[in-house]
Amino acid sequence: MTLMLHSGANPVSYDELRAVTTPAATDTHVPVPHHEIVELMRYTLGFHQHEIAEEHHAVTPDGARYFGVLCLRSPYGDYTDMLGLRNSHDKSLPIGIAFGSRVFVCDNLAFSADHVIRRKHTVRAKRELPALLAEIIQPLRDQRMAQNQRLITYRETPITEEMADHAIMSMYRQNVFGVQAIGHVLKSYDEPPHDWGDKTAWRLFNAATFALAGKVTERPDLTKSLHKVIDSVCTRLH
Repeated sequence: MTLMLHSGANPVSYDELRAVTTPAATDTHVPVPHHEIVELMRYTLGFHQHEIAEEHHAVTPDGARYFGVLCLRSPYGDYTDMLGLRNSHDKSLPIGIAFGSRVFVCDNLAFSADHVIRRKHTVRAKRELPALLAEIIQPLRDQRMAQNQRLITYRETPITEEMADHAIMSMYRQNVFGVQAIGHVLKSYDEPPHDWGDKTAWRLFNAATFALAGKVTERPDLTKSLHKVIDSVCTRLH
């Protein structure tokens, strides 16, 4: 899970989250209880038949700021999609929703993913929040199916040593990683630390993400760039 806490927030259970007091609304600021955002997300995910495998929540000691991550169980394999949530009662943060294959939520206010939306705490935002969540979640099924098909293509695309070398240099040129990581990617590809099968685009993709380790978690844009390189390898062969 990519919920990082090192700026004062503490992990809490969902029951503890429900107990956090929400301040009264004003004409210009309408706080939304932290737990209501989670409940709306749970309901919307369930309505669209997505199963939550794991969830984590955290709040600051005064209860003013909330950070959360929901991990979705994949019907296609051993990978996951995630949603990040963020909220505040003190006007410091808008309502935030992030989703994608890589999500990073931190109490130092870092908040990133493939897709991120934010809404200020207004009467209109609270009224429109259910529709907003539905708008996000509705296309998620097709996105997850497309991602699964992409990974199947990776698994079914054998590559030569020359192609692997070219792809790794393309990753370097596109700033997926620095020059110091090239050797790590090559080693992970030639001597996989896990069973990634034969020398395919799938094995190369895993070698790159393994060598990058936490950098992929903190910078979801790296995943996009990495997919772009691997996709180009597969396109040339199909």
